[in-house]
Amino acid sequence: MGAGRLYRAVAAGGFRRYATYRAATAAGVFTNTAFGIILVYTYLALWDEKPHLGGYDQAQAVTYVWLGQCLYATLAIQGGGVEKDLMERIRTGAIAIDLYRPADLQLWWLATDLGRSLFQMLGRGVIPFLVGAVFFPMALPADAGTWAAFLVALFLAMLVSFGIRYLVALSAFWLMDGMGVNQVLMITGIFFSGMTLPLNVFPGAFGEVVRVLPWAAQIQTPADVLLGETGVAGAFAFQAAWAVALLGAGRLLQSAATRRVVVQGG
Repeated sequence: MGAGRLYRAVAAGGFRRYATYRAATAAGVFTNTAFGIILVYTYLALWDEKPHLGGYDQAQAVTYVWLGQCLYATLAIQGGGVEKDLMERIRTGAIAIDLYRPADLQLWWLATDLGRSLFQMLGRGVIPFLVGAVFFPMALPADAGTWAAFLVALFLAMLVSFGIRYLVALSAFWLMDGMGVNQVLMITGIFFSGMTLPLNVFPGAFGEVVRVLPWAAQIQTPADVLLGETGVAGAFAFQAAWAVALLGAGRLLQSAATRRVVVQGG
């Protein structure tokens, strides 16, 4: 099997795995829809007091909310993607089996996570977004070019998300227990990605800093592409730069971690 076919099969396996959890998917759809409604009314009240906060009008703010609910599980904003499985395999020593596979470790887990991301977007993210479009005023683009640019930005966001979580997972080679770093991942993901509030609303130097961190490439950048609030070329360059940097750092850390692997128990 060629490398391309191999990783496509791995991605398809990741998609099928998460598709089997139908009750969890239905619960996730309900949860994201309910939280979306709560956040929409919170945003509407906030934008009534502060019109054009962060450069958005109310319809754009509402669109931002539902996009966040669509991408929450897609990008594993608070963790919960393949990094949990990888950390467990490192902890138990099963990672040794992965290293014997005739496949690149990073690409294997990237393909798995892309399959997971695609299912979470289609199975859990689309319905809340459609609910928002039906019942609330949203600022959705009418031209296909903007939607195509958004899909590219979303793919790059998936790469950045995986890059962050892969580095977190590899820390288990040294820490052995990933509970602490997973908690940090949850906090940084929910805050710095713009899931709580658009990063555009943060003022001063702090706002400038959070908008150039890699988490900004996950929700804030795709949202601004969809809403027409940023240059497409610049957005792609920002996301691609972070994707390359994070995946490159992951490969270096992987090399250091696997240079001398000691399986627990022997």
